[in-house]
Amino acid sequence: MGFFQFFLDYTLVGSGKGLFLNRDTRTMKNIKITIALFIFGLFILHNNWMPSVWGMASRPPLVGSPAPEFQLENLSGVTQSLEGYRGKVVLLNFWATWCQPCTKEMPAMQSAHTSLHDQGFAVLAVNELEDIKKVREHILEHQHTFDVLLDPDNQVANMYGVVGLPVSVFIDKSGHVRKIIKGGLLTEQLILETVQPLLQETVTTSQKVPAL
Repeated sequence: MGFFQFFLDYTLVGSGKGLFLNRDTRTMKNIKITIALFIFGLFILHNNWMPSVWGMASRPPLVGSPAPEFQLENLSGVTQSLEGYRGKVVLLNFWATWCQPCTKEMPAMQSAHTSLHDQGFAVLAVNELEDIKKVREHILEHQHTFDVLLDPDNQVANMYGVVGLPVSVFIDKSGHVRKIIKGGLLTEQLILETVQPLLQETVTTSQKVPAL
């Protein structure tokens, strides 16, 4: 507030002429206010005062490109990394408890997790911006057993260009994005049709990554 007031005092009062100004001077005053607010905004950005939740999302990763790496805590407080799932096929799902399409498609994720987990398939459900207690209650209520991670600052969602929920990203054994689905469109059949071919692939350093 002190910094902002300094700019207002400087631009409005100036050399001590006060605020009782004619029309032309009032116009100049408005221009100065605009400039002051602009400079103040630059000051905030330069000093990184903006919360990360307000950050602009990056472009979504291209299909065939490496999935952005990250580390997040699960509901037990243990830090997990995407790299730790290398060699498995991963369904990375961004969701929230208030999101009805998210809740609606999660039983399909659970069914696929149950049937394919032993074959090298993993579900990572990344919750956005919510309290751990609320997330834990939701997961227990619906009896989901796949891995749930917390993204309290929206940083990972921004990395993946998430601007609406849910978003699902299929990642192959070598860590490349193979398919992105936006909106509550997941069904068990769709997941199986996407994941099963990926489970059959052999990871090689020279592997070309086709889109699904």
